[in-house]
Amino acid sequence: MSGQDTTLQMFKELTECPGVPGNEHAVKKVMEKWIEPHATELQQDHLGSLIAKKTGQADGPKIMVAGHLDEIGFMITQITESGFLKFQTLGGWWEQVMLAQRVLVLTRKGEVEGVIGSKPPHILPPEARKKSVNVKEMFIDIGAASREEAEEFGVRPGDTVVPICPFTVMKNPKLLMAKAWDNRIGCAIAIDVMKRLKEEDHPNTFYGVGTVQEEVGLRGAQTAGHFVQPDISFAVDVGIAGDTPGIKPEEANSKIGKGPQIILYDASMIAHKNLTDFVVKVAEENQIPYQFDFINGGGTDAGRIQLTGNGVPSLAITIATRYIHSHAGILHRDDYDNAVNLLVAVIKKLDAETVEKIKLG
Repeated sequence: MSGQDTTLQMFKELTECPGVPGNEHAVKKVMEKWIEPHATELQQDHLGSLIAKKTGQADGPKIMVAGHLDEIGFMITQITESGFLKFQTLGGWWEQVMLAQRVLVLTRKGEVEGVIGSKPPHILPPEARKKSVNVKEMFIDIGAASREEAEEFGVRPGDTVVPICPFTVMKNPKLLMAKAWDNRIGCAIAIDVMKRLKEEDHPNTFYGVGTVQEEVGLRGAQTAGHFVQPDISFAVDVGIAGDTPGIKPEEANSKIGKGPQIILYDASMIAHKNLTDFVVKVAEENQIPYQFDFINGGGTDAGRIQLTGNGVPSLAITIATRYIHSHAGILHRDDYDNAVNLLVAVIKKLDAETVEKIKLG
């Protein structure tokens, strides 16, 4: 990794840090480290979301850009007599991608490596081999010979578990592979937008937010939204990439490297029409590429923030990412840079008059 690109170092620290829903403390410290030099003030709500404030015009509108700190992972529920760990999922996992994957168990005595296992297919009847293994039949093997030995390692029920995948700049250096792009890429965008705004005038107060517990119900978005009471909000997250074999254009049309996605509809919200039109106009004026997309099977923090108070015009801007909700995702650096460029350009134009027009149409 080039020592000259601090953004890559930020990506590495954010993605490799463990932080499942309800246990985001470590990654919150990483985000604090990177955003604090550019913030006027750092705060947090009582659920644990990080809220960084940058005042441009004190009596201007409040603009919120939120990425979520948490990643999908697991929680230990039981230690068997023979030392294997039973677990439940935290966030949405597709069982097909879980087996034989390396994981890190976070215990009170430190990190313990393991692998997700199940009964081998060689001893299953033919009809069972054709089906995916149910998570209830899986376990984590940490090399313990007994429950007592697992407990000596520091393991106990309630410990959280994250995938193992080092941050990797691929052979094509524009493509970046890591765990937890969902949604450390959103946290990174919030950091870099604030970094850029530190050097530029903006007619508002900007809030760069890292929310907690998004993957289990957009919970931190609700508390952070109540804390900030924004006039306009953006959720920055990952989206579906439709450029891998077998995906039809009508299923997912976006391609990595072709610009950030503007989400017009997802399971948590319908994009605010006036805000969407405004963002598209700014993108086209600044020749910033973008893609429209829809997500029928998921939502973002914008869906919860939009319900704050009397309602907040909100929009989800996402980065097309391959293999989300698995151990390793791949995204394109240009999409990240263009998302930051777009949000900075938008925020610089969100003065009180413009925000009022967006609200009232």
